Amino acid sequence: MQRKPRVIVIGAGIGGIAAAAALRKLGVEVAVYERASDLGEVGAGVQLGPNGVKVLHALGLDPTLEGLAFEPTEIVSVDWQTASQRFRQPLKAIATKKFGAPYLTAHRADLHRLLRAKVPDSVITLNARCTGVSSSDRGAVATFADGSTADADLIVGADGIRSVVRECLFGAAPARFTEQIGWRAILPIELVPTRVGPDKSVRIERTEYVGWIGPVGHVICYPIRGGNLYNMFVGRVSSEWAEESWTAPSNKEEMLTAFAGWNEALLGMLSNVQHVFKWGIYDRDPLTHWTRGRVTLLGDAAHPMMPTLAQGASITLEDAYTFARNVARFANDPVAALKAYESERIDRARRVQLQARDQFNNNRKQPAPPPLSRDWIFQHDATVEPMALAG
Repeated sequence: MQRKPRVIVIGAGIGGIAAAAALRKLGVEVAVYERASDLGEVGAGVQLGPNGVKVLHALGLDPTLEGLAFEPTEIVSVDWQTASQRFRQPLKAIATKKFGAPYLTAHRADLHRLLRAKVPDSVITLNARCTGVSSSDRGAVATFADGSTADADLIVGADGIRSVVRECLFGAAPARFTEQIGWRAILPIELVPTRVGPDKSVRIERTEYVGWIGPVGHVICYPIRGGNLYNMFVGRVSSEWAEESWTAPSNKEEMLTAFAGWNEALLGMLSNVQHVFKWGIYDRDPLTHWTRGRVTLLGDAAHPMMPTLAQGASITLEDAYTFARNVARFANDPVAALKAYESERIDRARRVQLQARDQFNNNRKQPAPPPLSRDWIFQHDATVEPMALAG
């Protein structure tokens, strides 16, 4: 009888938990190790392109994430001062028909909690800080801060941009500060104005995804929690270093000062925010390989990217399912599984990483051109074998 492979996942964020859920769905034994003392996600809103939603559907999650997600009706881009419309693109009316799944917005904590429900407590170990990984022809071993070890057929590092697993595989290297800092804020949807501009002639619906684009920053707004809350990503170009953390202390006065001179309606929304968190945005140059021996990477550990394409979560979900699918497919050959996984993923992830940088540079042009097309990203279905996609 064929023995099921055993996989260790380092990290229990969205990528790690999604990988564990996919592995279990496909009949693979998995153990997850997380350095934190409890599970949960920080941050606020997350955008899920159709490519990411396809993975969630494959994992058995309700298309609306149990009513917690929201499907914006349109994408609207407006000028940072006048609120004049730069462009408008239908979204809800076309996404499923064109790409095979909707475009959703949600709270990160809601997404993580629903994924977490697919993974039993018995496979997750908390307070387990990984300090190293190694592999041989016979298997892979993870070492933890308390001196304990765990062995498996394969290890995947889903431990974020400052991944210990990545450092073990490819050496230490600093992440790149992208010269962008961001604030995350949420406010009740009823505080969102529907008439903006100098003469209040520009109408913005509370069901829309709205981007305020300026020469030194952009503010992205969209509903979450079923449309009851409004998530705001407030990004500013800055050469000043900021910590890569979603929980760095800040306040709305600092945020408002950074956006002095922007549209009055936008500043009014920002002034109503109660809790503000600031962080520096970092990425890394694409890797030429993700794998060594029986150890590989996924998500931000493999390809941290700027948020300008809103693809960080979706590409990570793609990684998670593709990894699980190949482990199940090559159950008798773990090395072949990792080779197939990397072959499927690395060029696509690199292209998204680099387009995210290009989009950031385009946003700084005056006048800023329309956004780069994401159609090629949305069309992908990571739940399907490559030959089936090609056919």
